[in-house]
Amino acid sequence: MALIITDECINCDVCEPECPNEAIFMGAEIYEIEPSKCTECVGHFDEPQCVQVCPVSCIPVNPQFVEDQETLWAKYRRLQPELVQPSSR
Repeated sequence: MALIITDECINCDVCEPECPNEAIFMGAEIYEIEPSKCTECVGHFDEPQCVQVCPVSCIPVNPQFVEDQETLWAKYRRLQPELVQPSSR
């Protein structure tokens, strides 16, 4: 699942630097999350870091991008190939 930033966002700037995949960016009015880059921090942390630091709790799961853990891991491996250990044969 990708996350989404709702219009309750106060543009406090704390979420953007926390994203290990650089999925968060400043949109036209509020911060936004690029779904193709959001892994909910799978592969990096146990919980989404943007959700942890958000002072107004405006970062829920994006219902348009529902993904299971396996899909999030695949996205992580695609986005961070240099961090993924090659499988032993």
